Amino acid sequence: MKSETSGAASRETAGGWLVVFAAMIGVAVGLSPIPFYTIGMFAPELSRAFGWSFASLMGSIGVQSGTVMLISPAVGFMIDRYGARRVALISLTLFGLCFMSLALSTGSLLLYYGQWVVMSVLGAGTLSATWTRVVNGWFDRNRGLALGLASTGTGLTGFLIKPLTAWLILNYGWRTAFVVIGLLPIVIGVPVILRLFHENRAVVVDPATDAVMVAEEYGLTLREALRDRRFWILAAAFLLIAFALTAPTPNMENILKTFRFDLTQIASITASFGLAVIAGRIVGGWLLDRIWAPLCAFGILMVPAVGSWLLTGSAISPGVAMLAIIGIGFGAGFEFDLLAYLINRYFGQRHYGAIYGCFYAVIALGGGAGPVVYGFSFDRSGNYHAALLGGVACLVIGSVLLLLLGSYPDWSAKRDKTATV
Repeated sequence: MKSETSGAASRETAGGWLVVFAAMIGVAVGLSPIPFYTIGMFAPELSRAFGWSFASLMGSIGVQSGTVMLISPAVGFMIDRYGARRVALISLTLFGLCFMSLALSTGSLLLYYGQWVVMSVLGAGTLSATWTRVVNGWFDRNRGLALGLASTGTGLTGFLIKPLTAWLILNYGWRTAFVVIGLLPIVIGVPVILRLFHENRAVVVDPATDAVMVAEEYGLTLREALRDRRFWILAAAFLLIAFALTAPTPNMENILKTFRFDLTQIASITASFGLAVIAGRIVGGWLLDRIWAPLCAFGILMVPAVGSWLLTGSAISPGVAMLAIIGIGFGAGFEFDLLAYLINRYFGQRHYGAIYGCFYAVIALGGGAGPVVYGFSFDRSGNYHAALLGGVACLVIGSVLLLLLGSYPDWSAKRDKTATV
């Protein structure tokens, strides 16, 4: 029995970290990072080819956000019903094909937006609910770290995709670039998911006997969660948090321009943002495993709050500006890890996909409104001071709301332990 238990435990550990690697790749080639990080490279080419304005081209990201906000709950239900692996494989393939179809653009802006709607619907299965659901099922003690590592896929894409896209456009044209980038989810993502991404029932180690017990999935149904006050506390908190963490990102360069930094300084300062996002994912995930999550969130979210506050001054040095950008990036990296962790701890795995989908819609709403409000504030006043102070208030209020969630439910009493290995 002892040898079988040890083997099961080690097999679970090794298999779990391979799943984390597969999830990281799935995140990297999914709907969340690829369009977001490449639209800036394609926009000048499409503008020259068809005469579209940059505002119209950037509107495609708004189309994607709106579509995802509407479709996320349904996608979450499909993940729970048919399994995350199956949804991931189908969605990666269809997302890749839809992205490649952008190479066929003919000059109709309405048709172009329609392509983005279809791509967002079919590619929504590559968003974080799919990957975090499976990662949660493999981990308990190191769940936060595992979620953090899996979500670093967006940082990987942000680091690599822009130079690749620029090289493709320069050497082969924008139509070929759309095709090659669209192939990435199919030729990289699908094989990795087929080989390494497998769902696992929750595995519990009995501390008294060291026995490894396989448990049935546990937690609330979506209907039960909607009747739980913690659902609405979490929704209100993440609406505010998403607003404050997303809004500065597309406005970042313009925020720094208001301090009269030149383009070289702005490029140097903003380069730190991507690394800060990765650090936020890993460090934040590691801390979640060691500190009560709402308290951990309160502490970490004060970092971007301070960062936003630093940018409200009338004049700042490049060093202070970099610290502010690093602080905002650190918080932005922590956001989705925190959400996945809290949903699992407070609502369990039973309807994880559907519940996560609802919260993803909340984040899409807050995140979509944030950049618009910040831009409107700049248009009215010529600076971002009022908007940034509003972002600080949102982070403080959202963090305090999380402290009202209370202790984690004791799911161990509700788990149906059906087998001892």
